[in-house]
Amino acid sequence: MTGPTPDRPGPVSPADRPDPTHTTPPGDAGPAGDAGPAGAPTGRRSGLRNPEAAVRGLGAGTLGLEALVLLLAIQPIRVVGGHFGGAAIAATVALAVAAVLLAGLMRRRWAWSAGTVLQGLLLLAGLLHWSLFGLGVIFALVWAYALHVRRVILG
Repeated sequence: MTGPTPDRPGPVSPADRPDPTHTTPPGDAGPAGDAGPAGAPTGRRSGLRNPEAAVRGLGAGTLGLEALVLLLAIQPIRVVGGHFGGAAIAATVALAVAAVLLAGLMRRRWAWSAGTVLQGLLLLAGLLHWSLFGLGVIFALVWAYALHVRRVILG
C-alpha cells in the first residue's frame, strides 16, 4: 500500500508546516481577526505590522507626488503665464520645496497639520494662476483621503 491511510496521513509539504520562528504576540488576535476573547478588541485594528509607518509612508508619498506635480506644472504656467506668471512660478517652487520638506518630516505629529496648511496655501496660490487652484482642489481631496485613511488605521 503506497497511499495515505486513515491512520497514517500523507507527507506534509514544507509550506503546510507551521513556521517555528513566527510567534503571535500576547493579546494579538493575528491577521485573521482583530478581536480577542468575547469580542474584546486587542489593540491591533488594521492587520498591518507597523500601522504608524504605513500611515507615514502614505503621507510622505502623497506630499512627494504633490511636489513632483507642482514642479511639472511650472512649464504650463510659464507658457500660459498671465499677469502673475513670475509670482505663480515662485509660489509653485516654494510649495514644492515645502512639500518635500514635509514629506521628510512625517514622523512629527505636527507634520499632518502642516500638510493641511500646505493644501490651503496651494488653494490660495490659485489667485496667482487658475491652474494652481485646480491642483489645489485635486490635492486637497487627496490629502483629505489620506487623513481619512490615517484616522481609520490609527483610530
